[in-house]
Amino acid sequence: MKKLLLLMCVLLCAWNTAFATDYEGTGSLTQHSIKHKGVEYSYYLYTPTNIAKDAPLVLFFHGYGERNIPSTNFGLNPVADKHGFAVCYPVGPKDFKGENCWSVGYSFHIDNNWERDDVGFTIKLVKHLQKTHNLSRHNVFVTGHSNGGEMSYLLAYKAPHIFAAVAPISGLTMEWMYRDLKPQLPIPLMEVHGTNDVVSKWNGDPDNKDGWGAYIAVPQAVAFWAAVNRCTHEIAEELPRNGNQVIAHRYVDGTNGNQVWLYEVVGGTHSWASNGMNTAEEVWKFFSLYIK
Repeated sequence: MKKLLLLMCVLLCAWNTAFATDYEGTGSLTQHSIKHKGVEYSYYLYTPTNIAKDAPLVLFFHGYGERNIPSTNFGLNPVADKHGFAVCYPVGPKDFKGENCWSVGYSFHIDNNWERDDVGFTIKLVKHLQKTHNLSRHNVFVTGHSNGGEMSYLLAYKAPHIFAAVAPISGLTMEWMYRDLKPQLPIPLMEVHGTNDVVSKWNGDPDNKDGWGAYIAVPQAVAFWAAVNRCTHEIAEELPRNGNQVIAHRYVDGTNGNQVWLYEVVGGTHSWASNGMNTAEEVWKFFSLYIK
């Protein structure tokens, strides 16, 4: 009986380990900190086992008020294991409301004269990671969900010389970005967004009814970057899947071969993944087009 119980425990532990390994990755996750302009930021770095020198780096920016950082729900670590890149999860310091966030110009931040140089921090972080972990100087990418999606858009405007491509997920282009910022360089961009997202609305919020600040419609935001990249035409196709209908709008033949993608998740909500779509894998599929 004892042998049977021991065998069952071993099998259960093995199943749990296999499940966790498949879901969370097999590499190492370490926590670090770095200061920028007197503000201390923390970040987590995930590195696959036997990662190669000069490997690509992906930064992931979390959503507003996120406390589970890094979260396994985004599935980036197993994709990193498969394709051999490092993932950095920066943690946004708390705002005056006590919420972890990124400074992207929300109206309630502006109204309270609150701001922080998160773009400058990001540039400093990337250079630090490249130097201390022998990561690529060229193959650096950024993605993020919700508030992290807005941060991704902001970096596309302000730091395109640092990143090879960006992928905001359920992200917004704030109206102030669209009106006040001029893109410094063309940069490939991918957005995944649900048409029924009630937090980051597909059709935008020009009147700031939700309190984040005015922001433009998602198709308009993506079309803007297609124009910045001087893409010449669109290829649209429906992705084969069992859940929500996903229409992939790919704007192609841009400057330096750049593309801009919009994954329109029909009926999708404010989420990273939709009914089983491996968003992390789709994002890396896009990023891998720009590996040098």
